Amino acid sequence: MAKLERAGFGTKLGVILATAGSAVGLGNIWRFPYMAGQNGGAVFIMIYIFCVLLLGIPCMISEFIIGRHGQSNTARAYRKMAGGTAWSLIGYMSVLTGFLITGYYAVVSGWCLEYVWASLLGKLQGEPAYITEYFSTFSQTPMKPIFWTLVILLASYLIVENGVRDGIERASKLMMPTLFILLLIIVVASCMLPNAQEGVEFLFKPDFTKINGEVFLAALGQSFYSLSIAMGCICTYASYYSKYTNLTNAAVQISIIDFIVALLAGLVIFPAAFSVGVSPDSGPSLIFITLPNVFYQAFSVIPGLGYFVSVLFYVLLSMAALTSLMSLHEVSTAFLQEEMVITRKKAALIVSISTMIVGVICSLSLGAWNTHKIFGMTIFDLFDFVTGQLFLPIVGFLTCIFIGWFVPHKIVRDEFTNWGTLRNGTLYHIYMFLIKYVCPLCILFIFLRQFGWI
Repeated sequence: MAKLERAGFGTKLGVILATAGSAVGLGNIWRFPYMAGQNGGAVFIMIYIFCVLLLGIPCMISEFIIGRHGQSNTARAYRKMAGGTAWSLIGYMSVLTGFLITGYYAVVSGWCLEYVWASLLGKLQGEPAYITEYFSTFSQTPMKPIFWTLVILLASYLIVENGVRDGIERASKLMMPTLFILLLIIVVASCMLPNAQEGVEFLFKPDFTKINGEVFLAALGQSFYSLSIAMGCICTYASYYSKYTNLTNAAVQISIIDFIVALLAGLVIFPAAFSVGVSPDSGPSLIFITLPNVFYQAFSVIPGLGYFVSVLFYVLLSMAALTSLMSLHEVSTAFLQEEMVITRKKAALIVSISTMIVGVICSLSLGAWNTHKIFGMTIFDLFDFVTGQLFLPIVGFLTCIFIGWFVPHKIVRDEFTNWGTLRNGTLYHIYMFLIKYVCPLCILFIFLRQFGWI
């Protein structure tokens, strides 16, 4: 079998920005703010940081170790480390998870593009009932959501087919700084609104009376979701790391970037929401239904400012969605390229066409096909449930057991310490304790609790 030349990131900055771009997505700018809003604001953030340290960073390092050791796609990396045992199936399950998420995630990402277009045309200005009706009509119309789904998948294809350095790394170096600049501009505008300090206090002044078991569970789940763990993205990107990359530092830096983006998103949304008297616990509808009305009301004091902020915000949201989507795309592309021994362009094209088909089906299930349900769920909701509530926790749990109890400790130690060149032996023992005992128990608890089994 022909051996393909292995690609790699060109710079340390490229490593951090590309992997951070994989983690930074709708989970930060869409999910994190409404989760914080529903779970006490500052208290949720404090617990979330603790959960990232306890669960997120160790799990991310585990995927780094597997990916860099394997120097191949996620399925083959697990297979190499597992020595052909049944543990190899974790890698295949991770690739499948990434593929399925790509399909339905592209639908939501396409909604972001529609809102960019609608903002540019001034369509997102009106009474709350109008905004609610706009989203409902758009998401259930057959052609528009499909069009935008195909557009964003095409954009992802054009990046991925150009390779790791010329495609993913170059795009990440452009989009990640731009994303931060846009966020900062909107944060300044939002924090200058009347009564904005109430939203800032909500994010930074903890009310400890709101701490309960559900807040801990929500923070644990968000830490897992936000860092793109168990989707194959982290493992695949790590396969492009050099042997000199400090995996612990990379995990910490990426987690910090991920958290800063989420916090800045909160500083956009909550000051504006409090300024117009909108409840911070509006839930998943916050971005597409509540927020357009918030922007319209909050920035109406200066003509045109609401329009400007709305356009910037949805451009920002689309860019965040694309950085995650291209990493999900890369998981399947790398798998096909190496397992079928075909060119990157052909592999990327196959993945794009396949995920377009999945995306079309998921989109139609919310509109024309919404009466066709499986286990009482639309196909979109089924994909979300199977990947988010079944596959992700299962892959994460099994990866912890695999690294902690099956893989020879010498291999793990060598990767963690860069073959003894890094003086982080104490950190290694802490990491092993967390990955052997704490992380699997936490993931198992989340998994069982979400079904009400404990």
